Amino acid sequence: MGGPVTETLVRDEVTVLGRTFEYKWLVATIYVGAVFLDILDITIVNVALPQLGKQLNSDAVEWVVVGYTLALAASIPLAGWWSDKVGTKKAFLVSLALFTLGSLACGFANSMGMLIAFRVFQGVGGGMLTPVGLSMLYRAFPPAERIRVAVVITVPTLLAPALGPILGGLLVTHVGWRWIFWVNFPICTVVFIAAVAVLREHRESSAGRFDLPGFILSGGGLALSLYALSEGPRSGWTATPTLLAGTIGVLMLIAFVYTELRVEHPMLDLRLLKNRGFRSANIVMNVSMASFFGLLFVLPLYLQNYRGISAQASGLITFPQALGVMITSQIAGRIYRRVGPRKLITVGFGAAAVVILAFVTIGPNTSFWEIRGLMFARGLSMGLAFTPIQAVAYSSISPSDMGRASSIFSTLRQVSISVGVAVMSTLLAAFTNLVGKPVDPERALHGYRVSILVSTVLLVIATSCAWWMVKDEDAAATLGK
Repeated sequence: MGGPVTETLVRDEVTVLGRTFEYKWLVATIYVGAVFLDILDITIVNVALPQLGKQLNSDAVEWVVVGYTLALAASIPLAGWWSDKVGTKKAFLVSLALFTLGSLACGFANSMGMLIAFRVFQGVGGGMLTPVGLSMLYRAFPPAERIRVAVVITVPTLLAPALGPILGGLLVTHVGWRWIFWVNFPICTVVFIAAVAVLREHRESSAGRFDLPGFILSGGGLALSLYALSEGPRSGWTATPTLLAGTIGVLMLIAFVYTELRVEHPMLDLRLLKNRGFRSANIVMNVSMASFFGLLFVLPLYLQNYRGISAQASGLITFPQALGVMITSQIAGRIYRRVGPRKLITVGFGAAAVVILAFVTIGPNTSFWEIRGLMFARGLSMGLAFTPIQAVAYSSISPSDMGRASSIFSTLRQVSISVGVAVMSTLLAAFTNLVGKPVDPERALHGYRVSILVSTVLLVIATSCAWWMVKDEDAAATLGK
C-alpha cells in the first residue's frame, strides 16, 4: 500500500495501486491493525513475566505491566486535544511510531530498569493510539453508519485480550520472551506505511491552546489513582504508598474536574457528558467493563493457580468467548435499526449475567469443556450489547467534538477496567495467594466464587442502567431517523 494514492471523483473513495477502495473502510482496516496490537500488548506480556524476572534477575517484574498501564493513563487525556491541534493523521502516525519503537526497544532491553523505561515509552504511544484512531474512524463514517464502526471496534477490543495469552505462550515457549515485543515491529511497519499512503489530515480550528493545568491534573491524577488500584491488592489498602498515591490521585482528579468545567478549551471537555446519549452509554459501558475484565482476571487465576494448567492452555479455554462476541456483534449490527439499542443492550447484558452466575458452581473437577461452553455463551451475550452501546455513545457527537469525546470514552474505560480488576484482586487476596498456590484450596475456591458473584452483580447493575437510562431516541442518527 505504499504506492501512489489519488482521490477519485467520489470524495470518499481512493485509488491504491490501481484499485479503488472506499476511504472509510481503509481507515477501519488501519485502525484495527494498529489498535489490535496496542490492546494485545497489554495481555501478551503477562505470560512472560516469570521468565522476565528470572532472566533479568529482578523481582520488580510487575512494573513491566504497571509502568505501561500508568503511561496509558497519563497519555490518553492528551490525545483528543493533540489530534485536533496537529491533525489526526500526524497524531496517529506519531503515536504508532512511539509504540513501534518502544516495542522494538523493549526486545533489546538487558536490564529490568531498561525494560520498564521502554515500556513507559511504548505506553505513551499506545495510550494515544486508541482515542486518536477512534476519532479518525468515527469521522470517516456518517452518523447513519456508526453502528458499522461499532462492529469494527469490537474486533480489536475483545479479540486481542483473548489471543494475548495464547500467542504469548507460544512465543515464550518456542522463541523467547523478546519476541513478544519484536512481533509488533513488522506488522506496525506495514500499518504505518498504509497510514502514510492513505489517511487524510483533519484539524479542528476550535482546538484552542494547550491546557497545561488540565494535563498535569488529569495525567497525574489518573496515574496515581491507577497505581493505588493496582498496588492495593498486593501491598494492602492501608499501606502508606497505596494510601498516599490514592489520596493525592483522587484530590488531583477532583481539582481536574473543577478546573476543566471553568476553562474555555479544556484538556478533556467534560461538558460533553451533558449529552444524554453519550453520558448513559459511558455509565453502562464502564460498569459492564468492570465486570467483563474482572472475570477475565479471575478465571485465568482459577485455571492456572487452582487447576494447575499453563497460561497458554488457560488462554485456549477462555478463547471461545471472543468467538461468541465476533458472531453476535455482526448480528447486532444487522438488526440494530429494527430492534433498537435499548433492547439489544438490556437483553445482551441480562443474558450475560445469567451465564456468569453459572460460573459460581465451578469446582476442582469442573470440565474444561463446560467452561469453554460458558465462555462462548458469555461472548454471544456480550456481543449483542457491546456493539449498540458504542453506537449510542457517538451517535450525536459532532465531528468537531469527536477527538475530545474519544479521549473521555477511552479514559473512563481504562479506569473502569482497572477498578474491576482491583475489586477482584482484593476479594481474591482475602482468600488466597494471587501469585502462588493457595494455602487452603477450599478457601481459595470460595474466593473465586465470591469474585464471580460480584462480577454478576456488576453486570446486573449495568443491565438495569441500560434499561432505565439508554433511550433509542438518543441514537436517532444511527437508526436512520
